[in-house]
Order: sequence, then C-alpha cells, then structure tokens
Amino acid sequence: MSNETFDSVWDAIEDTAAEAENMKLRSGLMMALEQHIARKGWTQGEAAKRLGVTQPRVSDLMRGKIHLFGLDTLVNMVVAAGLHVEMRVLDAA
Repeated sequence: MSNETFDSVWDAIEDTAAEAENMKLRSGLMMALEQHIARKGWTQGEAAKRLGVTQPRVSDLMRGKIHLFGLDTLVNMVVAAGLHVEMRVLDAA
C-alpha cells in the first residue's frame, strides 16, 4: 500500500492531471447547481424547465452522475439557473 498524498480525490483517481482538473471543475459546477436548486426549493420538474433540460437530466445531476455531464453543458445550466461562473488559472504546484 502506498502512502502517497493528493490534493484532491480527483488527483488520486484520474489517470492524468488534465482529467483531474476537468473533474474538479465539473464537480464544482454540479455542486453549485444542486445547492442552488435546493435553496430555491425547486422540484426536479421546475428545475428542468428553468435549466432547459429534462427532469431525468436533473435527476442525474442531483444523484451526482458526473460522467454524464460535460463542462459546456454544466456552464449552460449554471447560466440558465441565473448564476455566474468565474474562473482562475494558477501555476501548478
């Protein structure tokens, strides 16, 4: 067993640094959407209408099925929810 440490779970389980970064961004957007939907008290059906997707798609989001969502889709959903996305790019550690 290895005693390796990682900055995030994505760094530990993804094959490349690029894949890990992509997953970090996607998971952050998904969590923001989930929290926003909960704060607003939207049903999955209402959220689907507001986000321009189907109710099963919102169910996938709420169940954390990250492999079903790309960055473009998540950014579009965030904007449709009335949220704003900001990004920072830093030197790798």
